[in-house]
Amino acid sequence: MAIRSNRSMVDKREDELDDELEGELVDKQDKQAVHIGSRIEMFVDEWLIEAKRGVSLVMTPPIKKEIVLVLDQSWEGPESGYYSVLQESGKIRLYYRGYCPADDASELQVNCYGESLDGIHFTRPDLGLYEFEGSWANNITWRGVEAHNFSPFKDFNPCSTDGLYKALGGGTVAGTAENAFQNNGVLYAFSSEDGMNWKRMRQEPIMTKGAFDSQNIAFWDPGIGSYRCYSRYFSDNGVRSIQSSVSKDFIEWTGFQPNVYADHIPVEHLYTNATALCPGAEHMYLSFPNRFFEERKKINAHPYDGISDTVFRTSRDGIHWDCSFQEAWCRPGLDPQNWTQRSNMVATGIVQLNPEEFSLYVSEHYSWNCNRLRRISVRRHGFASVYAGASSGEFTTRPLIFIGSQLVLNYATSAAGSIQVELQDEWGSPLPGYTLADMVILYGDELDGVVQWKDGNDISTLQGKPVKMRFVLRDANLYALRTVAAP
Repeated sequence: MAIRSNRSMVDKREDELDDELEGELVDKQDKQAVHIGSRIEMFVDEWLIEAKRGVSLVMTPPIKKEIVLVLDQSWEGPESGYYSVLQESGKIRLYYRGYCPADDASELQVNCYGESLDGIHFTRPDLGLYEFEGSWANNITWRGVEAHNFSPFKDFNPCSTDGLYKALGGGTVAGTAENAFQNNGVLYAFSSEDGMNWKRMRQEPIMTKGAFDSQNIAFWDPGIGSYRCYSRYFSDNGVRSIQSSVSKDFIEWTGFQPNVYADHIPVEHLYTNATALCPGAEHMYLSFPNRFFEERKKINAHPYDGISDTVFRTSRDGIHWDCSFQEAWCRPGLDPQNWTQRSNMVATGIVQLNPEEFSLYVSEHYSWNCNRLRRISVRRHGFASVYAGASSGEFTTRPLIFIGSQLVLNYATSAAGSIQVELQDEWGSPLPGYTLADMVILYGDELDGVVQWKDGNDISTLQGKPVKMRFVLRDANLYALRTVAAP
């Protein structure tokens, strides 16, 4: 619960803010009004921001948590990887590549299945579906070349009749692995009723124009009423890149659309993408590409060149990607065995194990005998924030048209910090009763902090009208906002 000040403190603070915030806001863009309804709007880009002064958009690095799986079984190994994590009621499903020989086109490759009740302790159920080295006691769900990057998901298409689970799998065509930087891969479509017994939906490949030799993922996108696929291809200059396609039936797919970035974004090798819809804010696409530097080598004793980390990207249409943060989101860290090629790949899937945080998973020690998977966490809807330091800053949103009777903030301040909010009409004039002077200073650390003014927190008379929000921050982070109905 946040603590709110008494009126004497508010009066004093208002005088200080008046002195600090003299002058015009910068970067004014006069953005058009947008309908946000009651959805959660995260500050992961500047889409909401019309003008700002003394604040910056900052990314939230993940917190590294427990080791949840060590790939030490005979049907696994140093090259196990390409994890997919699915959250269901009371269970977390985990899929990953197990045994993987040097030949990417080998039919001996296997995909494996694990599960957990808490997202931390994973078990390998004995499925008895495939024999490995004389034993059927294993958790193998598929064997063949498609296991190289077999990536399942739960199908939320309300019209699907082809199984509750679907997957993509494939990779390099046999006999072409030596042709580097070629888009000569294939992908096949799979379905399953129980997520463990799989079958091809069609014997022929459903996609053929890409490299596909790392993890290619798909999911049902309710915003467009179609499936989306994000896959890997080599651009004309031989750079590992990300492309997307859509499909109504998971069989016939549109032509590929390369991800679009601003012109100033540097060209880098992006090995995997881990793209997902944000839980609770499904209008936002989040992506966690594995950024690969093939010319670097940190650990001389390791046989392979290359190091990698993970970056964070966002999109509002699935095609045009915001790269506000060019620094790494998940670094290799102090562990030297993470400073070797193809470690630090984020698994596909964002799960919520408790109300306070999102959990993701990242591979570590790739190509080492201690290959493993670690859980990482980030504040719920807190992948980034608008931040002001000890010197106050402020920003104003574009005009927002909302539904609801309360304004709720996901925020954090220091003990000395604060947040204030003023509601304005679409031309920037303060609305009576909702001015900066009317609002009681907010401070603390809350995921759902309700904004209060002198006359209460009811903003229902403003819903359906274009309203700008002016935020004044001191030593504070604002992660997200939304409007809700009063309880």
